Amino acid sequence: MSNTDRHGTIAHAVRESGSATVQELAELTGASEMTIRRDLDTLSAQGVLERIRGGARTLLLRGEEPPFALRAHEAVDAKRRIAAEVSSLIADGETVLLDSGTTCLEVARLLRQRPVKVMPLSLQAIHLLGETPGPTTLMVPGGRPRAAEGALTGPLTLTSLSALRFDTAVIGCCGLSAAEGLTAYDLDDAAVKKASIASARRIIVAADGSKLGHTAHAYVGPSTLLHTLVTDTTAPAEEVAALEAASTVVKTV
Repeated sequence: MSNTDRHGTIAHAVRESGSATVQELAELTGASEMTIRRDLDTLSAQGVLERIRGGARTLLLRGEEPPFALRAHEAVDAKRRIAAEVSSLIADGETVLLDSGTTCLEVARLLRQRPVKVMPLSLQAIHLLGETPGPTTLMVPGGRPRAAEGALTGPLTLTSLSALRFDTAVIGCCGLSAAEGLTAYDLDDAAVKKASIASARRIIVAADGSKLGHTAHAYVGPSTLLHTLVTDTTAPAEEVAALEAASTVVKTV
């Protein structure tokens, strides 16, 4: 098991159970207890979990959005497959609006060497797209970043979106279902997603299977606004069928 996979397994186990001992995590991952202790120190420094005597416990409250540092360790391979499919749907020369979130950050990694014009809505993606000269044209919106998330929100972000039109908006989400639509944990983030959808000709949602059938409290809009959903094979089959019946094209990778 690679370091990345092991960190993801540890983060998920602690999040799901609330806490875990070093011995439990060593048995789960097949790693030595010394390795697990180093992993826990690393994940604690990243804000993924809290280090306690003999193990670790979650920092996440019930109903709270998992922090960016934690989500970055979850479903990494699936997010990369999703990003590759999203990138294949974007043609050279397009103007692309790229939402915040870990899956959209993977899309940014693939677009940075493409001849496209991209406006990212997170500090992480702005930094990634701006660090290496290449054929990508980077546009930077105004806005206020949300703490560790780096997601840009507020009146300046909404003004930037209202002034522009995009060929494609790539949107991340906290929850998506045919019945409840697209949802987010944060009201400001939901407002940005609404404005993003209004500014683009085509809407692609990039979301791993854990987001389908889940509902967060901030409503963005009905699933009928979405042209394409790119997800992975863990997506619930009944939810995929319901979204397809509502005219969303679903691509599973």
